[in-house]
Amino acid sequence: KETLEKYHDLFTLEWEGITGNMCVPSQAEWEQLLTNCSAFLFYGMERFMSHVLLNRLVAMNIPKCRLMILLDLVRSQQSHQRITNSDIHKSCLHIALERPTETAMLLSLIGVDSVIATQWYTTLQENAEKLEILFENLLSFGKTTGQTVHILQK
Repeated sequence: KETLEKYHDLFTLEWEGITGNMCVPSQAEWEQLLTNCSAFLFYGMERFMSHVLLNRLVAMNIPKCRLMILLDLVRSQQSHQRITNSDIHKSCLHIALERPTETAMLLSLIGVDSVIATQWYTTLQENAEKLEILFENLLSFGKTTGQTVHILQK
């Protein structure tokens, strides 16, 4: 929240979305946010794809989305229990499609131009640091996504 407030005036005049942990977005809210965005940021627990319905996502067409940033793959005891209970009802293939590389490929196929995603499990603090670096370089310094990713890799 601090990072969003810090960069609010730099390019965020039309930002909308859901922040906080008070409500879980419905599938309709996910779809509305995804279809109306030019950039999308997910900062949350577990796999991004575990929060949206796979069959609905792959049927979408979101060519207006130029950049999707997925700062996910954070695990707590509560989120791990939720994902375990959810995965029981999914096939092995479905779960495999929720992995980072497969997620990036699916998003690309439905029209997303660029995907920046976490590749392995991390902490909320590490994702907060990544978000700060992303916003600083993309919004403050005006660097390209490629330049920004290169900075993140260091």
